[in-house]
Amino acid sequence: MFRIYNFTAETQRTQRKPLLVLLCALCVSAVNILSAAEPVDAIWSARYVITEDPRHRVIENGAVAIRADRILAVGARAEIDSRYTPKQRLDRPDAILAPGLINTHTHAAMSLLRGIADDLRLQDWLEHYIFPAEAKNVSPDFVRWGTRLGCLEMLLGGTTTFTDMYYFEDVAAEAAKEAGMRGVLGETIIGFPVADAKTPADSLVFTEKFINRFRNDPLIVPAVAPHAIYTNSDETLKASRALANKYNVPLVIHVAETKKEVDDTLAQRHMTPVKALDTLGVLTGRTVAAHCVWVNDADIAVLKQRGTGVAHCPSSNMKLASGVAPVVRMLELDMPVGLGPDGPAGSNNDFNLFEEMDLAAKLQKVTTLNPQALPASAALEMATIRGARALGMEKEIGSLEPGKRADLIMVRIDRPNAVPIYDPVSQMVYALKGDDVRDVMVNGKLVVRDAKILTLNEPLILQKAAEYRDKVKASLK
Repeated sequence: MFRIYNFTAETQRTQRKPLLVLLCALCVSAVNILSAAEPVDAIWSARYVITEDPRHRVIENGAVAIRADRILAVGARAEIDSRYTPKQRLDRPDAILAPGLINTHTHAAMSLLRGIADDLRLQDWLEHYIFPAEAKNVSPDFVRWGTRLGCLEMLLGGTTTFTDMYYFEDVAAEAAKEAGMRGVLGETIIGFPVADAKTPADSLVFTEKFINRFRNDPLIVPAVAPHAIYTNSDETLKASRALANKYNVPLVIHVAETKKEVDDTLAQRHMTPVKALDTLGVLTGRTVAAHCVWVNDADIAVLKQRGTGVAHCPSSNMKLASGVAPVVRMLELDMPVGLGPDGPAGSNNDFNLFEEMDLAAKLQKVTTLNPQALPASAALEMATIRGARALGMEKEIGSLEPGKRADLIMVRIDRPNAVPIYDPVSQMVYALKGDDVRDVMVNGKLVVRDAKILTLNEPLILQKAAEYRDKVKASLK
């Protein structure tokens, strides 16, 4: 019995030896794999990753690896986890991970004039309400708090880049940087005295200083922003183009927004606003044309030839009864068309790009009587990579691709309005809302976590907004 027991123990020792060797080898391999994994600052993973890359991939159980301010890799979660070791991890199995949304036209500081005058035509709204209110209230402090309020709303709603046209844009830039938000910011140039300039020439001087201050900023792209053809002289429009070209920055301008604008331009110049601007050379260079509602085929051909970015603003065009831009035709020509909410004072009272995606698609369907016009995929593209093209920034933002800026959003899909889910892209456009956004990263930095802003003092901003409401109301009595 003793011999049998002794033999069995010896056998066990003999059998354990290769097993121990194998376990040791596996441990060494695991250590080697972990040590070989490349360190990154963060990995974000979600149930779906909408890339908006050239193949428009949607990756189920996907992930994005981030280092500093750039995207390092995009792929299946298992693949990303095997290649990279993150300092921080954000896993949302109940979310869609998508590129940050891009607002191609707005007036952020006008958030403090939200709802001051509604249900009016553009010229009435501008001349009898907005211009007088601005003349009495706009100041650097007004712009700072108004931009903070706008950035707060935009970031919480998943917008990571906004294109602005207003006054004291240097202050707007400071507020945007404080919020950690990306901005293409244009100093308004207009043909009458305004808060930060007595003349258009003064505005041009201001703008050049603004450009020089922010031209190499990682978040701010300075721009030249002549308001419109009907509020500026030809000399000012030409000077604006020359300044933008001198520094290779965008020129942002309202174009063919209303029928009145077109009719007046035809009467005065015997050509459309687009044709007139092109004749003056204003469209020769990097340009973002807001609205482009009343454009004919010849105008569209000019915009296409010049590579002009178009900012489509469906809510604003509907609310002011300005008309419907021929976006389907522009997309058929593969033109760079983005989305914008416009200003939140009367032309639109919020900055919600989820709403703009939804309305952009539906507006084209109902006016063409074609349910297939501007599908969800096209609407999301306009809010991301095509919007980036409109700004001339498609190499930096607009999609989740290696080498691009790390501008990402997590949108939750565990709420009643989000389930069930069959098509993540369709869900983003037609079902999800701005307040479904849970996390936001801009330039590699987390700025919204669990639907809470990390960079701004929300209670104080809301308090200041209430104070300005009282001040504005008193000034109009």
